[in-house]
Amino acid sequence: MPENRTALVTGGNRGMGSEVVRQLAGRGMTVLMGSRDLKVGEEARRQLPAADRGRVTVCSFDVADAERTTRAVRDLERRHGPIDVLVNNAGIYPDEGTAGLDIDPEIVRSTFETNALGALRLCQLLVPGMAERGWGRVVNVSSGYGQMRATGGGVLAYRVSKAALNMMTIIIADEVRGKGVLVNAADPGWVRTRMGGPSATRSVEEGADTIMWLATLPDDGPTGGFFHDRQSIPW
Repeated sequence: MPENRTALVTGGNRGMGSEVVRQLAGRGMTVLMGSRDLKVGEEARRQLPAADRGRVTVCSFDVADAERTTRAVRDLERRHGPIDVLVNNAGIYPDEGTAGLDIDPEIVRSTFETNALGALRLCQLLVPGMAERGWGRVVNVSSGYGQMRATGGGVLAYRVSKAALNMMTIIIADEVRGKGVLVNAADPGWVRTRMGGPSATRSVEEGADTIMWLATLPDDGPTGGFFHDRQSIPW
């Protein structure tokens, strides 16, 4: 895979997103770090190794804001050229401990807006251009909570949003099949981030590994799949 690619990582200012930004920059890519707060993003950029920092640009937008996202992406393309790799990492997890019968539907709506519709919006903005150029990689950062086979009670908003993200992955992958664009979903597992908490069983590096693998797949790599530790898992 050529190094002179440009990648956009949403939610790239912390946790796994920041690790993915670091590793992509380390491979020589130009990396656009998505962050809702520009100051927070710039601070995260300053924490990167000096050798990688120059390849990273912070861009401020909220994936749940359609107008702001569209403006930001078009501006990034004008300034940096075509975006070849999209990592839909931004996400929220607001409903731990709340039963599905008790959850406020507004929480479900806002979670879906960020975790599913935000990713869809970016795919709609960027994947057609990838297909026209004949090359692209899309990684939708999902969760084992999005697996239909693993669904139980609770965590309704997050589970529904990730299940929708998984279905979206299958559909978009099929729509661009044979056009050089590989679209996959990753389950990073329970990772020690602000979202996962300190008791999580996996390091940030372990969580980012499958995301990185999918973001840098060779041309004969898989598409339309769901992966954990680089292995295909059931939807």
